[in-house]
Amino acid sequence: MTTSDDVREIALSLPETTEKVAWSMPTFRVAGKMFATLPEDETSMAVRCPKVERDELVLAEPEKFWIADHEAGFAWVRVRLAALDDLEELRDILLDSWRQAAPTRLLD
Repeated sequence: MTTSDDVREIALSLPETTEKVAWSMPTFRVAGKMFATLPEDETSMAVRCPKVERDELVLAEPEKFWIADHEAGFAWVRVRLAALDDLEELRDILLDSWRQAAPTRLLD
């Protein structure tokens, strides 16, 4: 089972990532752009995800992914940490979100 500590460790290992509290929750940013948050009681995370992919994820694996009502208009998806298979899956999700926020110079 993955935890919020795993999220924090992996997110902060990505180039130029910082952690900042916003809206009373930890957020992770690259070049000032948010790519992950740990909302509520830190049993889930929110990450960037193109809307088309997000909808497909939610339909394919609703036990793992969902869309929070207030985020429906944005390209973000929620992920239940306990539902992830392993740390590799968590890393892949965080890395994909990080790539969407990172400046081009960091993507090489």
